[in-house]
Amino acid sequence: MQVRRAGPADLPALLALEQNFPGDRMSARSMRRLLAADSAAIWVARSGGLTLGSLVLLTRRNSAVARIYSVVVDPAARGQGIAGRLVNAAERHARLGKKALMSLEVRADNAPARALYRRLGYAETAVLRAYYEDGADGLRLRRPLSG
Repeated sequence: MQVRRAGPADLPALLALEQNFPGDRMSARSMRRLLAADSAAIWVARSGGLTLGSLVLLTRRNSAVARIYSVVVDPAARGQGIAGRLVNAAERHARLGKKALMSLEVRADNAPARALYRRLGYAETAVLRAYYEDGADGLRLRRPLSG
């Protein structure tokens, strides 16, 4: 398995992964903008010529906080540690950019993702009522990047 920074040639595979979301999907236009932005990094996990997962990381120049905006793993590849490897790559990138804290939002009803983030050291810091497009609640999670 290879985890690497995505480029424009990865756009079709990234959009195919987005189809795994029931809602709140990123458009091709949004994905192209993120691929070109200095304030974003997209990571892909690939194996056997297939893109099995992706992660979108957002940063701001004058902020010590990096934000995981999206993590998607192909349903057929879940349970293989792909999301954890993507998060680790994003954390390394954020540390290199002198970020002190990683933040993300996750659906309150997404027990597998919540368990993953808990294992990786993320703590729930806020409940976000009706945060998602379908009215589902979200949770804000954070993790210090020191050490």
